[in-house]
Amino acid sequence: MALGTTLRASLLLLGLLTEGLAQLAIPASVPRGFWALPENLTVVEGASVELRCGVSTPGSAVQWAKDGLLLGPDPRIPGFPRYRLEGDPARGEFHLHIEACDLSDDAEYECQVGRSETGPELVSPRVILSILVPPKLLLLTPEAGTMVTWVAGQEYVVSCVSGDAKPAPDITILLSGQTISDISANVNEGSQQKLFTVEATARVTPLSSDNRQLLVCEASSPALEAPIKASFTVNVLFPPGPPVIEWPGLDEGHVRAGQSLELPCVARGGNPLATLQWLKNGQPVSTAWGTEHTQAVARSVLVMTVRPEDHGAQLSCEAHNSVSAGTQEHGITLQVTFPPSAIIILGSASQTENKNVTLSCVSKSSRPRVLLRWWLGWRQLLPMEETVMDGLHGGHISMSNLTFLARREDNGLTLTCEAFSEAFTKETFKKSLILNVKYPAQKLWIEGPPEGQKLRAGTRVRLVCLAIGGNPEPSLMWYKDSRTVTESRLPQESRRVHLGSVEKSGSTFSRELVLVTGPSDNQAKFTCKAGQLSASTQLAVQFPPTNVTILANASALRPGDALNLTCVSVSSNPPVNLSWDKEGERLEGVAAPPRRAPFKGSAAARSVLLQVSSRDHGQRVTCRAHSAELRETVSSFYRLNVLYRPEFLGEQVLVVTAVEQGEALLPVSVSANPAPEAFNWTFRGYRLSPAGGPRHRILSSGALHLWNVTRADDGLYQLHCQNSEGTAEALLRLDVHYAPTIRALQDPTEVNVGGSVDIVCTVDANPILPGMFSWERLGEDEEDQSLDDMEKISRGPTGRLRIHHAKLAQAGAYQCIVDNGVAPPARRLVRLVVRFAPQVEHPTPLTKVAAAGDSTSSATLHCRARGVPNIVFTWTKNGVPLDLQDPRYTEHTYHQGGVHSSLLTIANVSAAQDYALFTCTATNALGSDQTNIQLVSISRPDPPSGLKVVSLTPHSVGLEWKPGFDGGLPQRFCIRYEALGTPGFHYVDVLPPQATTFTLTGLQPSTRYRVWLLASNALGDSGLADKGTQLPITTPGLDQPSGEPEDQLPTEPPSGPSGLPLLPVLFALGGLLLLSNASCVGGVLWQRRLRRLAEGISEKTEAGSEEDRVRNEYEESQWTGERDTQSSTVSTTEAEPYYRSLRDFSPQLPPTQEEVSYSRGFTGEDEDMAFPGHLYDEVERTYPPSGAWGPLYDEVQMGPWDLHWPEDTYQDPRGMYDQVAGDLDTLEPDSLPFELRGHLV
Repeated sequence: MALGTTLRASLLLLGLLTEGLAQLAIPASVPRGFWALPENLTVVEGASVELRCGVSTPGSAVQWAKDGLLLGPDPRIPGFPRYRLEGDPARGEFHLHIEACDLSDDAEYECQVGRSETGPELVSPRVILSILVPPKLLLLTPEAGTMVTWVAGQEYVVSCVSGDAKPAPDITILLSGQTISDISANVNEGSQQKLFTVEATARVTPLSSDNRQLLVCEASSPALEAPIKASFTVNVLFPPGPPVIEWPGLDEGHVRAGQSLELPCVARGGNPLATLQWLKNGQPVSTAWGTEHTQAVARSVLVMTVRPEDHGAQLSCEAHNSVSAGTQEHGITLQVTFPPSAIIILGSASQTENKNVTLSCVSKSSRPRVLLRWWLGWRQLLPMEETVMDGLHGGHISMSNLTFLARREDNGLTLTCEAFSEAFTKETFKKSLILNVKYPAQKLWIEGPPEGQKLRAGTRVRLVCLAIGGNPEPSLMWYKDSRTVTESRLPQESRRVHLGSVEKSGSTFSRELVLVTGPSDNQAKFTCKAGQLSASTQLAVQFPPTNVTILANASALRPGDALNLTCVSVSSNPPVNLSWDKEGERLEGVAAPPRRAPFKGSAAARSVLLQVSSRDHGQRVTCRAHSAELRETVSSFYRLNVLYRPEFLGEQVLVVTAVEQGEALLPVSVSANPAPEAFNWTFRGYRLSPAGGPRHRILSSGALHLWNVTRADDGLYQLHCQNSEGTAEALLRLDVHYAPTIRALQDPTEVNVGGSVDIVCTVDANPILPGMFSWERLGEDEEDQSLDDMEKISRGPTGRLRIHHAKLAQAGAYQCIVDNGVAPPARRLVRLVVRFAPQVEHPTPLTKVAAAGDSTSSATLHCRARGVPNIVFTWTKNGVPLDLQDPRYTEHTYHQGGVHSSLLTIANVSAAQDYALFTCTATNALGSDQTNIQLVSISRPDPPSGLKVVSLTPHSVGLEWKPGFDGGLPQRFCIRYEALGTPGFHYVDVLPPQATTFTLTGLQPSTRYRVWLLASNALGDSGLADKGTQLPITTPGLDQPSGEPEDQLPTEPPSGPSGLPLLPVLFALGGLLLLSNASCVGGVLWQRRLRRLAEGISEKTEAGSEEDRVRNEYEESQWTGERDTQSSTVSTTEAEPYYRSLRDFSPQLPPTQEEVSYSRGFTGEDEDMAFPGHLYDEVERTYPPSGAWGPLYDEVQMGPWDLHWPEDTYQDPRGMYDQVAGDLDTLEPDSLPFELRGHLV
């Protein structure tokens, strides 16, 4: 309430100040020129407000001022988006409208009218716009919305802080709906000017009734329609009420033993609810309880079965919780009623007739006491004395003594002691006995086999003892020779004696004795007794020896010792015969004099003398006791124990075979007694550790186990076996087999042609077998792999492949293979190099190379030869040695295996000086060879040769040919053909231009044709004069099979009239006219083409060099002279004239050994020679070439069978393979230089 009064006083003071300021600013009457003036206004933050201003002089400039700041005459009031002027200016309405007011709008405002023609300046009185800001939040400590735990009766401090507000709010704190009076409040400045915060603090002492109630902080303000609130829930802890035990019934504490008692204990109230526990005589007996929160009750039920010892026990229930000052309890003392737990009769109810029986009856403790009385049958007996004593658990013990005379007629009657009391009227407690009056039996006898009858041992005999009358019933005890007969109690023994129980039939009693006769039953006396009466019988039993024992004069024997054994048969009936044998061998013995024997039988003994050896150890010497009458034999044996030093057995393995990296077991077959104490292994003078090692282990049997065996483990192993009697030694050999390894193989192996040589292969292997060497020759063809003409020799670790009269065809790669049965077989390659004299490539007697003789062109002459070792080239011109010091001559020499090339480049070719015959001579240590090359002028191409049919169908024919010399210019091919009997020719250009095969289509079935092949370049065509360029063809019919025809040699057409019909002749004439016209037009075009071709050649000739042409010529050069074949053989009989062109020539060298595993060789004159070029790499190192161009081909990549150098992968650094004039794809006929047009130099 004090906080509310303070806040109201502050608000009243603020209102008076505001009103006073307003009265000072505004006069009492409306100033002249205004018809409406603004008023002081108070609004809540966020509301809209309008300050009125009415001017009597319309048209004047009107603006508002805020705290002296002019807002401007613009109705939109720039810079103040929430401000605008409203109203009709024509009527003088300039009302200031403010949207969504906030604290910044809390200021003084005035309306100002500017001077105009119709009136002076006017200023309205200042008014105050007051903005009320409600508090947005309340900060409550403890935190609002939580559950706060307090203890009843303790004082706590609660603070409540309001957020920014104007004016300061009024704060009230309530608990359980009641306002807390002990509160103080402080008003503080807010986060902005004109804003205030209020901090209120209250002291609260909660009561138990405040539990689960709300503590609320309310903030009231004129800016709020309703107070804002913040609250938390109070959890008040307080102690519970006292516990109450709810006893069932009116008589509290009284209970009977055996009763099941359920006692509830209830404690009400408390936060938390009470914790209950039951105690019995101060000791906890139950700590289980339950709670009912809706009724605020804690409940615990004690369930117990009352026992006599619970009499006087104190039961109490305790209740407390976490805020209890102490423990509250409620107790009850138990009063227990219990009967006697038992009635006991002391004394024996068995007595001989006509004697007194004395008994005592005693009751166990009871509460209250009981009375005792006796009954014999239906008759009550009077006691001699009664006594009462204190018992357990507050009870009493009763005792009654009785004495009476036993009579035979009372035998079997029930004697009863009964206890009773008024407290236990529905229960009876008693103890009964059967009276036993004793008197003796009248007669006793035995039924069984007659005496003197012979019984075999093991026979089942039944003896029955019978008696008449007697009480107690006669026990009928059996005795054997005055000792009581009992059954064996050991379960492992066979039940030889079975003693039955006493059986009763009327007044006759019987007991059976069944036994399996044994030696001890012979002449034994069996007696049955019943009290003072007895009866007896005797058995006669025949049995084999009960025990046969062998006695020795020594226990430790050694070879050569004498052993005396005595066999004793302890007892038998009738007597037995004794005999000896050793492992089935009968021994002669000496009988001993007879001795006394148990079981009234006969004893026997017999001795034998033995001379022992180590072989006798472990053998058995057997004594047999035989009864002829019983037809039964009993045996016993003596095992000989002969001590001897270790001896190796005959099956001892002396050689063990193992595979390298495998395992080996060196077994031990030894005999010794005692067993060997140690097995010591020695290898090469070193003792192997008995504890084992990284690669060996000595087994318990003495065997040596090795693993990861190596060839170094091969050898003799010495074994030492030792025991207490001595030692023995043995030598075992370990034979380690390992895969072969080739140790020596000369690579390469060289031989001259026609000479002999051995390829020697030396290996390290075990075992070394006679046929473990084999040889292979590496090659694709089967004839290349044949070794029939070579001799194979194998001696020990060396194998030889002997070659007689070596041929070039035998050069190549060979493989030595060694297989001794241990994987893997060894393999190694060796190269056989056959050295031979140079063989220059001779396609024809004369090779031509064309070049322009205008002193500006270059020409390259290529000479290629084969030979080993390396070849040296020399050149002559017209028989005169060529001076290579002349700058116009440049020679490059190339060596690739056994193939060697010399490229002679002639610069500034002159027709007068260089058109000559050049001779290339190849020389090595074994001889020399030469070839001639003619340098000629550029000319028309030579006719192609070898035109033949490769395929034939009814509508097409496949053709193949060999190109001729191209005259030094690019050449093209054209096919002319005619159908016999039909006028006119057909022309077909071959595409691509450089192809040497072509398929002619559009033919008719079953038709004869004649085909010509022409070659042409820029200087003209080859003509049709050569017979080899024409070919007669007959297409098959449609019903005939197609395929490759037989070779059709060029022939002349048949002579005689053709018999052409008229219509075809007319067509032919028309075709000739058209052909004539076409030839005229073609002639003009041909002249233009020649001029352009000559110009192009001139330009290229000036720009290029002769070295640039080397690449083209070298590409055309092949091992076999064929570009598109891989054959390594060329027959000299089929060789055609061979020419070289500068256009498509590029060096073609064989692949290196790293590029292919086995290369094709090329052949020349010798058809039997196959030359694998890569096999001479080593020879090349042996005979180094004199040239210095070696690394030129290092980076070239070649396929395994491609013998061409790829143009796109090899770039010569010296530019000697740049394109020359002959490489141009298209040359016009008019591009030749003037001196070459139509004339040959």
